[in-house]
Amino acid sequence: MARNRDEQRRAAGESDPLVEAARYRLRRDAEARGETVEEANAGQPSMDQRAQIVETAIQQAIRRGDFDDLPGAGKPLPGLTGTHDPDWWIRRKIEREQLTGLGPPALLLRTEDKELEDRLDRLGSEATVREHLESFNRRIVEARRQLQGGPPVVTPTRDVDAEVERWHDRRRERLRQAEEARRAQQEAYAALSRRERRRLRRESGR
Repeated sequence: MARNRDEQRRAAGESDPLVEAARYRLRRDAEARGETVEEANAGQPSMDQRAQIVETAIQQAIRRGDFDDLPGAGKPLPGLTGTHDPDWWIRRKIEREQLTGLGPPALLLRTEDKELEDRLDRLGSEATVREHLESFNRRIVEARRQLQGGPPVVTPTRDVDAEVERWHDRRRERLRQAEEARRAQQEAYAALSRRERRRLRRESGR
C-alpha cells in the first residue's frame, strides 16, 4: 500500500514528505552556520547531514517495502547455540559456500571429523582406511603444535584399530542389506505371472 502511494506521488510530481523534511533540516543547519544551501552543498556533507540522508533513504526503502519478505524473515537467527564461537563467521561462510581447503586448521579438522565415517566408507580396502586415519591423526597432532595462533584444535585423534573394526562392521551391514534387497527382488520377480515377466523384460530392453 505504501509503495503504491509513493509511486503515485512520484508520477504526479509530488515530493516525498521525508525528503522534504531532510531538505528542511539541511537548510536550517546551513542557516544556523550563516551559509546558504548552495554554499553548504558546495563542500562535503557533515556527519549529521550524512546521517540524515542515510536515515531518509532507509525510511523510504521501508515505505516501498524493500525490506519485506527478506530471506529468514520471522525465523530465529541461525547459529545461536548459546556458546561463544569467535570463528563463527568463518565457519558459516565455509558451510554456506561449501568451501574446501580453506580456513584455520581447527575448523577444517572439525569439519573433516564430522564427515570422517562417510569418507572412510567410500574407501575400498582396509589398507587405505588405515592410511587415511593415520593421516588424519598426524594432521591433528601437527595442528596442535602450530605457533601461528588461531582457534585451538579440539578435534580428538581416532583409535585406528577401533575405527577399522567399525568400518568392517558398516561394510558387512551394507553387504547384508544389499543381499536382502537382491533376494527380495528375486522373490518378487518369481511371484510374477509369465505375462508380467515378459512385460518387464521388454521394458528393461532384455
